[in-house]
Amino acid sequence: MSALSISTPHNTPAGDVLLIDNELVASVLTMRDCIDAQERAFAGLASGASIGRPRIDTYVPTASDDSYYRFGSVDGATDGVLAVRLKSDVMVWPRGHGAAGSEQKYCIEPGTYCGLVVLFSTENGAPLALLNDGHLQHMRVGGAAGLGTRLLARADARSVGMIGSGGMAATFLEALVAVRPIERVRVYSRSEANRQRFAQRMREQLGIDVLAVDAPHDAVRGADIVSTCTDSMTPVLDPAWLEPGMHVVALTPREFDADAVQRFDVKVVQGREPLPMAESERFSQRISGSPNAFVGGSEAERARLPVAKRARVDTTSWPTYADVIAGHAPGRTDSRQISFYFTPGNWGVQFAAVGGVVYREALRRGLGQRLPLQWFVQSIRN
Repeated sequence: MSALSISTPHNTPAGDVLLIDNELVASVLTMRDCIDAQERAFAGLASGASIGRPRIDTYVPTASDDSYYRFGSVDGATDGVLAVRLKSDVMVWPRGHGAAGSEQKYCIEPGTYCGLVVLFSTENGAPLALLNDGHLQHMRVGGAAGLGTRLLARADARSVGMIGSGGMAATFLEALVAVRPIERVRVYSRSEANRQRFAQRMREQLGIDVLAVDAPHDAVRGADIVSTCTDSMTPVLDPAWLEPGMHVVALTPREFDADAVQRFDVKVVQGREPLPMAESERFSQRISGSPNAFVGGSEAERARLPVAKRARVDTTSWPTYADVIAGHAPGRTDSRQISFYFTPGNWGVQFAAVGGVVYREALRRGLGQRLPLQWFVQSIRN
């Protein structure tokens, strides 16, 4: 084993690289810690203490006429840790679903996925840990919803209307409950079985009133906080449903459109993801789900990709979270304003912040599988 000594930002000695699986992440990471870590990291963006690269995807055609291979990566650094998040997916758009359908993905076969987060020390460059990204991804996304809600929602917000009932919707709700005194939740999703199962699970987990409803408007009506957390390829939020005083938080740009944006009095985007590059045959920012995509394949193969038929809502003029906390832009100033927080952006910084929390806690408790450092470093200059 190498004698190299690695120092974390808190001067904790380590000699091996930790392998941290989803179960271990779930056992050491609380939602409150997840939110607080992101809040500290985002506070460092203005000074350069935190920095991140936007997500970039590479698309390669598969042999199937309804799918593409997608490799995605993003990185960011904060508090002495740099994180690289890597994803390897086959993206599938089943025929017959059209623009109103949803996308599916897998690695190797349906039901298995490949997502990794690699942590490095920014003090000496040493690899620190290799993490499954599944639970970490759900928690950092939910934490972002909580962060924006803590910033913009009315302090007396007590009810939530949810559209979506998947795994990320669960962490969305967990985060909302962590930052506001939530008492009542109404949830809608396309599958009755899924929304009923979600309601029961969250009632038991959070100890609050969670009810599944049969229509999205029934979920949104009268809510103080509205969340959309779906895989829909088309907008799910009708602007006519919005009421004064609501706070809205969305997972993806596909869930709302320009008509909904016109109803928002306060609009804040988490960060900037699209690169300042022009559309071309091999680069696009119009592929659904990808802020920046480099695309392989022939013209006929590229026709498989779900390209947005309308322009995405332009958020370049919106203030970022960092702008608001630095006092460069206002947040909510009136209880009747409708506020909106858009969670994309600063993804790499999120993975560094939350991954760093997990790594340090696993190290403190002596948890995780230790991998020899010499597997990851070499004497040949590269």
